[in-house]
Amino acid sequence: MTDPIADYLTRLRNAIKANHRVVEIPASNLKKEITKILFEQGYILNYKFIEGETPAGVIKIALKYDPVDRVNAIKNLKRVSRPGLRQYTGYKDMPRVLNGLGIAILSTSQGVMTNKEAAVKKIGGEVLCYVY
Repeated sequence: MTDPIADYLTRLRNAIKANHRVVEIPASNLKKEITKILFEQGYILNYKFIEGETPAGVIKIALKYDPVDRVNAIKNLKRVSRPGLRQYTGYKDMPRVLNGLGIAILSTSQGVMTNKEAAVKKIGGEVLCYVY
């Protein structure tokens, strides 16, 4: 597999389209940080890191649905930076996702964070994905 982040986003996207409640994803430190951001921003209901099933472990993610009309909290996941075409941004050119309603997840020198956190800290980095 050449792009584990794209695989992570595709597994989430497929689980959402199939109306699954829980999705299991092979773990890595970067995927764990992205999962924590999605939880903090309210896009997923809960998550759990399970060690031992594979060498790196597994991430179990409980997807968040509206109880009335069963619409998922995540409308779209888009991979921006790819291994063949990296996309970097400075803090002055920070991307606005859906006019500020969505988030961009960045990998910076101070860790993985959202575009809003990076703009406050005045640091740029590699734009991993857009979530809205």
